[in-house]
Amino acid sequence: MTSKTRVVVIGAGLAGVTLARRLGELGTPALTLGDEEHRPYNRVLLAEVLAGRYGAEVIALPEPAGLLRGRVTGIDRAGRTVRCADGSVIAYDTLVLATGSNAVLPPLRGLFTPDHVLPEGVHAFRTMDDCLGLSKAVRPGARAVVIGGGLLGVSAARALAVRGAQVVLAQQSVRLMERQLDPAASALVRRHLEGLGVEVHTECRVRDVRSVGGAVRSVEMGDGYALGADLVVLACGVRPRVGLAREAGLEVGRGVLVDDELRTSDPHIRAVGDCAQHAGRVYGLAAPALEQAGALAELLAGDGTARYRGTRSLTRLTLTGSGGTFDPFDLAAFGETDPRPGDDVVQLADATRGTYRKVVVRDDRLVGGVLVGELGTVGALARAWEGAEPLPSDGGPLLHLLTQDGGS
Repeated sequence: MTSKTRVVVIGAGLAGVTLARRLGELGTPALTLGDEEHRPYNRVLLAEVLAGRYGAEVIALPEPAGLLRGRVTGIDRAGRTVRCADGSVIAYDTLVLATGSNAVLPPLRGLFTPDHVLPEGVHAFRTMDDCLGLSKAVRPGARAVVIGGGLLGVSAARALAVRGAQVVLAQQSVRLMERQLDPAASALVRRHLEGLGVEVHTECRVRDVRSVGGAVRSVEMGDGYALGADLVVLACGVRPRVGLAREAGLEVGRGVLVDDELRTSDPHIRAVGDCAQHAGRVYGLAAPALEQAGALAELLAGDGTARYRGTRSLTRLTLTGSGGTFDPFDLAAFGETDPRPGDDVVQLADATRGTYRKVVVRDDRLVGGVLVGELGTVGALARAWEGAEPLPSDGGPLLHLLTQDGGS
């Protein structure tokens, strides 16, 4: 079967679906190919599904017109077609790669069975299938080891604790969420998790996964100590899915290289979202994916002036309780949270309430901040940061931004 479609989008995640829907609104229909059997969904909220707060249907995204389920196996750039696993061939005028990213599987001994599959009880935490598999396996009292203490690992550990599991979180680096948070904010995250019964180990390397009869039984740490485990969650980061692009001969770094028009090294192929590398950056976050999709939709619909110049992205994590059992926990980080010599730093901390606010000012401009706890100031601070306007020299408005309770 051969069909003809002007725009073909590979990938039905947030970037691909947003692009397709926006193109439809602009009168430029697209065919979207997704390789997951589930409805498109908001991956950011998978931890809420795992925690039992939401059902899978709650985080579903509106489906764009022209969505087909199928796996693309190859791209013929000369013929401008894509091949699918079912044997079909689809022609394109413009192809958009929105292939996202895969979970990183760490090089641990025993991670795979002799049949090259993960042992029973070992789960990545990236897709809806991963989430539903974990949800089915977890039970009160289950021994769960989460490997990785970044944003995803912290979310997974808390969700499992909410479900009643006995959770150990193993982080190889010196603190939790080190890419986003400074030491003080990270310590508050750790205190919150430990308050839920999560056992947190930093500077801790896992080296071995031990299974019996194809099911996980324990993990061994770098110092030889073994932790009993009914569940192991791999939250070791993500890697852009660039296999199709590389096999097609496109220029690839960590992601598929794109310019300000989201154009790859082939002028008929664009890339957006987690798989794209723009100006040296692979974002792996929702906000840049949405901005890229919006800019590309305008371009493909005929606005020759639209460009993507990069995203000044804010990381926000809201860990809600389940049925009121646990207090919510919020944090946000943006820009440069570690000051350089000569920077001004304003910090407000309340140990009793578990709140922390810090901003970094350089040359009278807000260059970054981190907030934990009550986040009423996020909106106002983010706007001041995004605007990059000089702050008044008396510092009064900055203190007002730090202490006000509105604007988020």
